[in-house]
Amino acid sequence: MPATLTSLRIRNLALVEELTWTLTPGFTAITGETGSGKSIIVGALQLILGERADKTLIRTGAESCTVEAVFQFGEARALNAELQEFGVEPCEGGELILKRVFSATGTNRQFINGSPTTLAVLKELGDGLVDLHGPHDHQSLLSDAKQLGLLDSFADAGTLREKYEAHFRQLNELVAEHTELSTSEAALEREVDLLRHQTQEIEAAQLRPEEEEELLARYSVAANSRRLLELGTQVVGRLAEADDAVISRLNEIGKLLRDLERLDPAAARFGESQVRAVTELEDLAQSLQDYAQDMDLDPERLTQMEERVSLFETLKRKYGGSIADVITFGEQAAERLRKIESRGTELTRLAGEIETTRKALLDAGKKLSVRRGTAAPKLATSVTTHLRDLGFKKSDFRVAVTTLEKPGPHGLESIAFLFAPNPGEPPKPLKAIASSGEISRVMLAVKSSLAAQDTIPLLVFDEIDANVGGEIAHAVGAKMKSLAAAHQVLCISHLPQVAAQAGAQFVVTKEFTKDRTVSQLERVEGKARIEEIARMLGGKSDSALAHAQTLLGAA
Repeated sequence: MPATLTSLRIRNLALVEELTWTLTPGFTAITGETGSGKSIIVGALQLILGERADKTLIRTGAESCTVEAVFQFGEARALNAELQEFGVEPCEGGELILKRVFSATGTNRQFINGSPTTLAVLKELGDGLVDLHGPHDHQSLLSDAKQLGLLDSFADAGTLREKYEAHFRQLNELVAEHTELSTSEAALEREVDLLRHQTQEIEAAQLRPEEEEELLARYSVAANSRRLLELGTQVVGRLAEADDAVISRLNEIGKLLRDLERLDPAAARFGESQVRAVTELEDLAQSLQDYAQDMDLDPERLTQMEERVSLFETLKRKYGGSIADVITFGEQAAERLRKIESRGTELTRLAGEIETTRKALLDAGKKLSVRRGTAAPKLATSVTTHLRDLGFKKSDFRVAVTTLEKPGPHGLESIAFLFAPNPGEPPKPLKAIASSGEISRVMLAVKSSLAAQDTIPLLVFDEIDANVGGEIAHAVGAKMKSLAAAHQVLCISHLPQVAAQAGAQFVVTKEFTKDRTVSQLERVEGKARIEEIARMLGGKSDSALAHAQTLLGAA
């Protein structure tokens, strides 16, 4: 088995306050009274698999709900490669840990192996881990797309189908491009005129991606040059040219400090500081004079920069939010113009590619059709055999293959599952079958037929055995037990015949303590399991207990 769900931990979900569930491989049954909270197990799995969270599920009085699942992989190299693509931590010791937390405020957080991730990633990973069938999930079997997918799984046609679908997408893209180039002459001429104007306007600007930033910096200085000159001149004046200039005052201070030094030689350090200050201020004044002399006051140069800045803004309004975007737009327009101007050559090229791709599509489609045609009767025979085991002794199940008038997105044919539960009736599409019990058993038969090809490790059946009983119920249990040879199977059931077939059985109970209702999950073995099977049979009388023991012994 590729992976096993080894534990499921739930906190503050509906009636569950705290639950840690340890699981084993094989077939596990979950039973309990109606309304005890068995569906919470399925709800927890749905959450951990990325389904939409409903904050009403949070236990009353709690601020958040947490669900955590641990899967154990025998070989995790392929999984770790997938996790690396998702940007999350790899498995340690083959252990995959999924965690989901959502709060009453609607905040969602999800983690894979401790790494934060998105709900989409969690769902994509979960789709490959768990196949969950609820009371109404058998309805998915009515979908044509689902039926085609099941046939392709049985036929091991996944690679052929992917190849066909890739050719189909490529063909559609080529046809769309050819159609676009084949529009009316007048429309093309108008587009050519527009493209020429756009490309000429952008080419004439001779743009560089980094030019805008450089120009704006120079323009800012040039536009404020008069004020900058005025400020620089004022500073120079106050430093060195005014009657009370700072440097002159500092020189007077220097004389006083020299007098101080003559009286106290230890005060020489003050004079040294004064000399350094005068030198630095003189350097500052000279630098400011040089700065003012270099100031560009050329009105013509300023006008040129203003025009260039205005041109940038105009181009950005027309073609993109930045000069880099404008350049990209110009390149794309030039390429489009080239194709239109040489559309004769381009149309010839596209026509050739369309013909080549169409041939490849038909070739891939024929190979896929052969695979499907070979597999369809084999799937029908296999499903019919399993249906016999499930009580449909004389039913008729067929996989009808119908050739399409033109290639479709998934192949050259459509398929339909046809079923006649009773002899003497013509097989009809599953959509025409009203009984959910019948469709549920067809679903189980199909899953049994696909067991060898199905790579999803965990199969969960939530009361899909509804509306059956007696020997048929026993057969349903046996079929799930058979599936557990290649998968881990969890089944929520009300049927003792099904539960008795399981390798392990857990009972969900509901208790009222401390003014609160709490659901609990407990494994039953030995005498406790006999009593639970007897309860499911209708009571704990001696005859019910004996019948329960017989069911468990037969399993």
